[in-house]
Amino acid sequence: MLSALLTVIALVVIQGVNSPTTHAATNQFHGVNWANPNDNFVTGNLVPVGLSTSDSYATTYTKATAILKGFQSLGANTVRLPFNAATTSGSWWGSYTAAWDAASALGMNVVVAPWLQGGTVSDTTSFYTMWDTVINKYSGNSNFYFDIMNEPYAYSATNLTNFEAAWLARYPGLPRGRVIVPGLYSDTNLCTVGADSRLSGTLLSIHIYGMFGDSHTTEAGWVTDFQNALCGYASRAVLTEFGVPMNTGVNYNGPKDGNNDLSYLYGITDTVRSLGMGSILWTGVKQATQTQGPGPCENASCAITTLNGSGTNLSLSITDQSGLDRLQYGWGLTNNAGGGSGGGGTAGILRGVGSNRCLDVPGAATANGTLLNIWDCNGGANQQWTYQSNGELQVYGNKCLDIPAHATTAGTRVQIYDCNGGTNQQWNLNSNGSVVGRESGLCLDVTGSGTANGTAVEIWTCSGNSNQQWTRQ
Repeated sequence: MLSALLTVIALVVIQGVNSPTTHAATNQFHGVNWANPNDNFVTGNLVPVGLSTSDSYATTYTKATAILKGFQSLGANTVRLPFNAATTSGSWWGSYTAAWDAASALGMNVVVAPWLQGGTVSDTTSFYTMWDTVINKYSGNSNFYFDIMNEPYAYSATNLTNFEAAWLARYPGLPRGRVIVPGLYSDTNLCTVGADSRLSGTLLSIHIYGMFGDSHTTEAGWVTDFQNALCGYASRAVLTEFGVPMNTGVNYNGPKDGNNDLSYLYGITDTVRSLGMGSILWTGVKQATQTQGPGPCENASCAITTLNGSGTNLSLSITDQSGLDRLQYGWGLTNNAGGGSGGGGTAGILRGVGSNRCLDVPGAATANGTLLNIWDCNGGANQQWTYQSNGELQVYGNKCLDIPAHATTAGTRVQIYDCNGGTNQQWNLNSNGSVVGRESGLCLDVTGSGTANGTAVEIWTCSGNSNQQWTRQ
């Protein structure tokens, strides 16, 4: 994303038209951007969160696989990855390609895009040398999609479409259905690129944000702006960037109108779902210790997950469950339309991987202090857990999975208790299946790796064993 959008948003609105928007054929893209910690506008190597230029190809591949599987656990089948001239010309390229290869090996769609300083090509020779390197290596891989340039900024409509047509002419053997052509005004308007016959057969990239001068307190306002920017070309469009802060405590399952961020996220996700458009969130993951970057929607604020672990033992935890609910609804993966005043996602069971039994409140008790165990999954209300945006796991709508007296000792039994927002009631659901107490740092554990009905559930030092792995269903 680009803070310069502040200066072009008015032009986007002027260029918008009220053309009817046709149904898209791009909903094969359900994805996230995997970005450099503080955005991708850097002159040196681009190194996505969790990777390091000191890592070998093999180490990068292992790390990337863990992170990408975390994205897949969200429902993502697409990852958008950055590069620049420095990245493709130095020693890091040999290791960085491991992340690209790992994504392809997992069967993901891989969208690759160059980030340029100032949003313009200042050195055409360097630009094409960079692209030659990428296309020579990956043009034969049908999982790869080539986004000509992220957020072209300093171009007139004529200059941009001429540049894009020249790019296509340079690579005539590349299937046009795997080329993504950026829109005008930093990817925010498709009127000109959609109408240019020289660009026919390509996909079109569009970005939209709710924090660069455009603001609405109703979903309808955002839907109008978005459809105007599509200019009737939704059938070829992919929303390759959109995002909203995930660290402000906003409940994105709340009422659709009255708050700009809420209305924006409803408007965008409802639109891509209704049109069958692909969408790729900005961004997929942030570092656990990362502070806010220079812009209003960097990894530290807008990432849907947080990276946990060290070395190659990595996993992701959800930053805001209500934000993920909206993302998954937009992808068409769930039917949780939201719009109410609830605080979280859809209720479901927590099934132990090792035991194949469910986290259970014995006897369907509702008393504070009732200790939990595992039991045959039966769909009862005492086995229905809802993960809230603040990290609570609620049962019955008002009782929370609780560690008594804020204990942090391994072996402490877990219980239910009135939800109170305490840190002893906050949990991270990680991509490796672990459920980790935010205060204790310990994992939800089936005692002694038991599998029998009635086996106690406790917290214990995280080991990665199957008695500490749970699936939400």
